[in-house]
Amino acid sequence: MKETGSLRSFRHRNFRLLFASNLISNIGSWAQRIAQDWLVLELTHSGRDLGLVTGLQFLPSLIFSMYAGSLADRMSKRKLLLITNAGGGLTSLILGLLVITHHVQIWHVFVLAFFLGLFGALDAPVRQAFTSEMVGKSDLANAVSLNSANFNAGRLIGPGISGLLIAAFHTGPSFLLNAASYIFVIGSLLAIRESDLFLESGPKSSAKAIEAIRYVRARPDIIAVMITVFFAGTFGLNFQIYNALMATQIFHKGPASYGLLGTIIAIGSLSAAILAARLDTRRGVRFILRFASIFGGTLVLASLAPSYLLYAAALPIVGMIALTTMISANSYIQGHTDPAIRGRVMGIYLMVFMGGTPFGSPLIGWLCTQIGVRQSIALCGLLTSIAPITVFLLMRDRLIAPASIKVDDVLETFYENK
Repeated sequence: MKETGSLRSFRHRNFRLLFASNLISNIGSWAQRIAQDWLVLELTHSGRDLGLVTGLQFLPSLIFSMYAGSLADRMSKRKLLLITNAGGGLTSLILGLLVITHHVQIWHVFVLAFFLGLFGALDAPVRQAFTSEMVGKSDLANAVSLNSANFNAGRLIGPGISGLLIAAFHTGPSFLLNAASYIFVIGSLLAIRESDLFLESGPKSSAKAIEAIRYVRARPDIIAVMITVFFAGTFGLNFQIYNALMATQIFHKGPASYGLLGTIIAIGSLSAAILAARLDTRRGVRFILRFASIFGGTLVLASLAPSYLLYAAALPIVGMIALTTMISANSYIQGHTDPAIRGRVMGIYLMVFMGGTPFGSPLIGWLCTQIGVRQSIALCGLLTSIAPITVFLLMRDRLIAPASIKVDDVLETFYENK
């Protein structure tokens, strides 16, 4: 009999191990994000440079996500994750030591943000594909929701801790905290029992990225989700920039108040993740498009908030709708993709999701200096909202997909159509 509890993925030992260590790592990652943004503003006082650092950190996702997806389909995901976490921890350690010894310069932040993004770009598709191996297909949607809750629990705690650390000791300890958090993940990966993994047998496709591209091109439902996620990720999910500039330039607040905004938005995001884990509902494409459009609208309304308190009060609502959209999109792509090609498809998905940030973040930073912070956020909200509406109007008759589609069937159809 199939279990339906909201915590049922915890019955898998490997998932429990990695979930606990990932919570510590997520707290550290969010602490670093806050500290990195604050460090840039301290060094340059420039919204443009803040956008540039964010762009450099996400540039590797555009370049390497598909390659990482190919690696995930042909190599041990556990070993790959050991390498990426060791690299991420070393990068954070170097930046923390530079800050503490008072040798840090803005170009150090640029370079290290790029390398942190590089290890993150290699890590993300592998980690996504590894989830199904830890819990199996029947618990995959539940595990995705729980991982989202984990991520946002870290988002709830990390920014507040970082804000207090910055106010008391400057930004250095936040980077060292993140570096130390990777040790827990590495320990959990070493403790994982490979005999408990759900490794699917049967014929596998080659590890060529072109197969994944052809697979996605033959799937209008996946294309619609990816277009929607591209606009939401590029223009909507830039809260690290929005909150930093709203807190400092609009409301004239300090690091503790800025860090608190990150914690507040996580309240809504965590609520959405917990609800998704409890309901465990397979959301369709139209649901994803609808919520993405609503997310853009709430972002426009948040940009109009006349005070810090009202802006902070709007953030949980924005965060809840945003994460509901992202969880649904992630679950849909993983649940409707053949396991033989899932790693590469997730590589494309993450490239689309985060690949626009290297261009979007510098553009947003530049817009904030040209037309104003509020106006830039409102414009980004409009773009986020208009995109899924347009996708729906153009593709409404092609948005229904079967529960599972095999890669061989899709590629065969693709070549026949060619």
